[in-house]
Amino acid sequence: MACIRAAGLTKSYGGTAAVDGVSLSVEPGRVFGFLGPNGAGKSTMIKMLTTLVRPDSGSIEILGIDAVAEPLRVRRRIGVVLQQPSYEPTLSVENALEKYGMMWGVPRDERKRRAARLMDEFGLGDIKHKRNEDLSIGQRRRVQVAREFMHEMDLLFLDEPTVGLDPSARRDLLDYLKERTGGGLTIFYTTHILTEAEYLCDEIAVIDGGRIHTTGTPDELRRRFGSGRTVRLRLDTEAPGLAARLSGIPGCEALPGGTVVIRSESPEEALRLVLGALDGSGAKIEEISAEPETLEDAFLRMMRKDAPGS
Repeated sequence: MACIRAAGLTKSYGGTAAVDGVSLSVEPGRVFGFLGPNGAGKSTMIKMLTTLVRPDSGSIEILGIDAVAEPLRVRRRIGVVLQQPSYEPTLSVENALEKYGMMWGVPRDERKRRAARLMDEFGLGDIKHKRNEDLSIGQRRRVQVAREFMHEMDLLFLDEPTVGLDPSARRDLLDYLKERTGGGLTIFYTTHILTEAEYLCDEIAVIDGGRIHTTGTPDELRRRFGSGRTVRLRLDTEAPGLAARLSGIPGCEALPGGTVVIRSESPEEALRLVLGALDGSGAKIEEISAEPETLEDAFLRMMRKDAPGS
């Protein structure tokens, strides 16, 4: 049975369709990535799935429950971390976690055990006595995510959960989420950081203009839309006038320090033109490397193909 099943969802504001006939299915124990540019409909979609906003039409089934007819049953079994900050300013980190456990009816001794474990797992031990209002943005975000794990849940919605986190804290969180899905948790994950989606998600849906344009695994999306490659040339010297020599070659860029980058669907042809442009410059190629297209490259190419007039 699918953990999330949505069919024909629509939602409009003031005559503008924020979500326009979206259908999707998410299997249990997976991380489902939901990607799209700003204003694509991601936030509206996640609010409908978490029962915060009622759809204009369509159906939503969460964990086998009709989410439109029985929203309270759904809320008891899910966790939600929205993009907007949410914290108790005057409570310490430790007390905030315990209060959240109390709200969910977790017994006192178990609350203390869970809070202690989560403070250790999220690196909050050194600041457990600090009030939330005295924390940095990244620290508050870690508390906000850790707080959801104070109660048992089958499905977790995370909307841009790594906002404000430094690279180390971001990777720690992603690894933690991977571990929890290994234990059976399902995660619905929105992010604008494509490397996160590539690292974490089992499946990805791309939404734009309120409609889902494609779904697939990160590898499938790269193969489907990532027809290009990146080629880098390292020169032994920064040849005078190099940028001018390369200016007419599509997808070619001269970087400081004598590096040339080619981003092209036909890198072999572009490389031939670059070699011709370098002839007589006095620069010699010391190293050539080719890199496969990333999910971010494929995503940008996908958005260009779907743009009006493309």
